[in-house]
Amino acid sequence: MDWLMVNTPLSNLPLDWVRAFEAAGRTGSFTAAAAETGLTQAAISQRIGNLEARLGATLFIRQPRGVILSVEGEAWLPYVTHAMATLRQSSEELFGIQRRRVTVWASASVLQLWVAPRLAGLSLGEEVELSFKTLVLASDDGPGVTGVRVRYGNGDWDIAHRARLYDEALTPVAAPALIKRAGQGRWQDLPRLGLSGPRAGWHDWAQATGDAPTPVPLLRFDTFTAALSAAEAGAGVLLASLPLVRGTVEAGRLARLSDAVLPSENSYWMVAEDRDVTRRQWEALTRQFCS
Repeated sequence: MDWLMVNTPLSNLPLDWVRAFEAAGRTGSFTAAAAETGLTQAAISQRIGNLEARLGATLFIRQPRGVILSVEGEAWLPYVTHAMATLRQSSEELFGIQRRRVTVWASASVLQLWVAPRLAGLSLGEEVELSFKTLVLASDDGPGVTGVRVRYGNGDWDIAHRARLYDEALTPVAAPALIKRAGQGRWQDLPRLGLSGPRAGWHDWAQATGDAPTPVPLLRFDTFTAALSAAEAGAGVLLASLPLVRGTVEAGRLARLSDAVLPSENSYWMVAEDRDVTRRQWEALTRQFCS
C-alpha cells in the first residue's frame, strides 16, 4: 500500500492557490482577480507563482501590459472552474452555507412596478437580509455595483447566473380623461410623451405599425416612472412597457389605445455572479420574479 503515499504535485495543494488561478484565468487579469477575492494583486501573483512551482508548469505568460493564459493554463482552467463550482454548490447543499445579506440593484421603474408587487412570501433563508438599491441606468452595472443586478438587454452576457424577468412588449397608453377629451379624434393625434433610455421609441412604433411618427413629443423623461406619472396625469400618450403597466391598466388609471404591440428582443434580466448569491437563493429569486 506504499503507493498510496507517493508524493505528487497535487499532494496537499492549497485551495487558495487554486482559487487565485481560477479567478485570474476567468477574469483575465491578476488585478480583477484581486478585486473579486478581496486580496491584493501581489498576493494573487504570489499564490499563482507558488502553484506554478508546485505543478512544475507555467500557467500564465507575463507581459508588460498584463498576463495571458499559457497553453497549459488554458487547458486546465475549465476543469478548475467546474471543480470550484461543484465544491461551492455541494457545500451549500450539505452544510447550509448562505449569504446573510443579498443586494438587488434595479431601475426605479422595475423595483416599483415589477419587484415590489412580487415580494410577498419571498424568503432567501433564515435571517437573510434582502436589500434593494436603485440603478440609474439598468443597462450598465456601474462602479461599485455588486450583488444581484437587473439589466436591460438581450441576455448575451458572460455571467454565471442570468434569467429574463419578462418578455418585453410595448404599446401606447393614455389616461381615460385624455382619451375622453379627444372625443372622436384619432389617438395618434394626441400629444406624445418621450422617454430616453434603451427601450424602443415612437419612431420604432411608426416603422412597425405604419402610424405617423408625429406629433413629436414635447415632453421627454429620463425615467419610466416619471413618464408614467405624466401619462396618468393626462399629459400625453406613452409608449409603455406592457408588463410594467399591466396593473395600472387593470386599475383603470391608464387605458390601452391599440391592440398592437411592439415586441422586442431586449428585456430586463436578473443577473449575478457566483459570489453574490447561493444557488438556492438564486432559485428562490427567479421563482419569485421571473415570469
